[in-house]
Amino acid sequence: MGLRPGRCYSNKSKTSKKKGTKWKVTRGFRKPAKQNRAFSRIAIKVPDKNYIGAAPALRIRQFNMGNAKGKYDIIADLVVKEGIDVRDNAIESARQSINRKLVKVLGKEGYFMKVRVFPSNILRENKAAQGAGADRISQGMSLSFGKPIGRAARVKAGQVIYSVLFNKGKEVEVKDALMRARTRFSCGVKVNFHEDLKSIGTLPSKKLREEAAPTVVAKADDKGAKKDDKTPAGKADAKTEAKKEEKKK
Repeated sequence: MGLRPGRCYSNKSKTSKKKGTKWKVTRGFRKPAKQNRAFSRIAIKVPDKNYIGAAPALRIRQFNMGNAKGKYDIIADLVVKEGIDVRDNAIESARQSINRKLVKVLGKEGYFMKVRVFPSNILRENKAAQGAGADRISQGMSLSFGKPIGRAARVKAGQVIYSVLFNKGKEVEVKDALMRARTRFSCGVKVNFHEDLKSIGTLPSKKLREEAAPTVVAKADDKGAKKDDKTPAGKADAKTEAKKEEKKK
């Protein structure tokens, strides 16, 4: 059974065509004013207040790629043109494709890439029975809550999905790499270039920890060397053994 179509998660209600219905735009979506977003709360400490019993596993492997401590002078953003729900497997597929192209073009140390969205929305589905006599099981199940089947990120029009830091002169190659995501998303995308490097947010401090680790190891080795210089416990020197033998005689 394939993936459930995106129209099943539309925010438009069946009564939207009636006259006098008030509409509002929330997070890039056009929906009735009285309609709320889907319940996706997970209460770990108080399980009785769960809307979702168990959240599906996150399929995005990593959010930061490349060299975070390099010096860059330009940034490229992949922006969506419409407000949609992007599944986590689509985000991961596009991330792998873009990252593979950037490594070939710029090298592992020549760029830094960051995923700017998080799939916090839980997708649900009421699986219908198939086969003989399935109609008596499936009747009366319209607007059912359903079971969790995946995750998605709700993005609005103009929101950034991926950002890449790099040096000037490689704009064509970076744009070609980012536009690989258009085959994974069901909406139009575009690439914007600018020099506001702080818009990417916080950078990971993994390399700083790796640089600080050898100093700690060196101190530990020094302590270990001092311990090795001392005579191990339970073994006496040759002089002490000789003195004991003299006392016995």
